[in-house]
Amino acid sequence: MEQSLAIIGAGRVGRALGRRLRELGWKIGVVVTRSEASSRRAVRFIGAGKPHAGLTRQVLGSRVVLIATPDDAISSAARELARMSGEELHGKVVLHTSGAQDARALAPVKECGAAVGSMHPLQTFSGVGVPALEGKVFAVEGDVIAVRVARQIARALGGSPVRVAGEKKILYHAAAALASGHVLALVEAATQLLVSLGMNRSEAVRALLPLTRQVLDNFQRVGPRAAWTGPLDRGDYKIVEAHLRALRDSQEETAQAYEALNRLAARVLAQDPAGTTAELEKIFAALKPKAKVRGGYG
Repeated sequence: MEQSLAIIGAGRVGRALGRRLRELGWKIGVVVTRSEASSRRAVRFIGAGKPHAGLTRQVLGSRVVLIATPDDAISSAARELARMSGEELHGKVVLHTSGAQDARALAPVKECGAAVGSMHPLQTFSGVGVPALEGKVFAVEGDVIAVRVARQIARALGGSPVRVAGEKKILYHAAAALASGHVLALVEAATQLLVSLGMNRSEAVRALLPLTRQVLDNFQRVGPRAAWTGPLDRGDYKIVEAHLRALRDSQEETAQAYEALNRLAARVLAQDPAGTTAELEKIFAALKPKAKVRGGYG
C-alpha cells in the first residue's frame, strides 16, 4: 500500500516529521498552512509536497492526514475537514500530534468513516533542522487502524511507540511538563539565586548544570531513592529550615516552590513519607507568619 501523507499545520513538528518521512520514502501530498508564504517555506523544508493556504479537499489525495496544528486548532480543523470531505474520508487515517489531547478531538472525521488517533513524539522541536528521533517515545492512541499506522510511522522514524489510554493522556502530558519545562524553571530559579550572591550568569550555570546532570544520570543508573541527595534525604531538618528562612528574602515563588518540593520529595522519595512529612509540617508551621492580635473593647 502506498505510504502517502498530507500535512495540516506544518509548523515545527509537522515540518520535521514530514521531512523525515519524505527521506524514508513516503509520498508527501498537500501541505496546508494559514498562508501561501508559510506553506511554501514548509514545502521547501520538507523537500516535497504541494503548498496550500487554508484547508483543501486535496488532502484526500493521501491515505494518511497528519494534523500538526496548535492544540486549540485541532478540533476546528477536524470539523472543517469533515464538512468539506464527508464520506470521502472513509478509509482514511487521520492523526494529530498533540500531547495533551486524545483522538476524541477528531470526532467529526471519525463520524465520516476515518480511522482516528494521535501520535505524540516526546521530543522538543526547535524549528532548526530535524531532531534525532531514534529511541524517543511516541505516545499513540486511538482506533486500531490509526494506532497501527502511528506505530508504523514511529518505528520508521526510529522511535519507540507506547500506547497511552486516551482518557488518561492529559496525565502523560503533565508528566512531560514536569520533567521538562518545570525542571528548567527550577534550574533557572537556582541560577538566579547564585547570581544574586554575586556570581555572573555563566559561572552560575557552570556550577549547577553538572550537578543536575549527575543527579539525572544517577536516577537512570541506580533509581530514584539511591540517586536522592540533599538535607531532606539525610533527615537534616535544621538545614531545611535554614534554607526556608534564607529564601524569605528571595522571590516569593521560589520560597513557595522550595516548600512544595520538599513536600513532594517526602511523598515520592522518602523511605518514611508520613514521618518525613510530619517533620516538615512542624517546620512550615513554625515559620508561618503569626496573625496579629487586634485590640478590642471589652
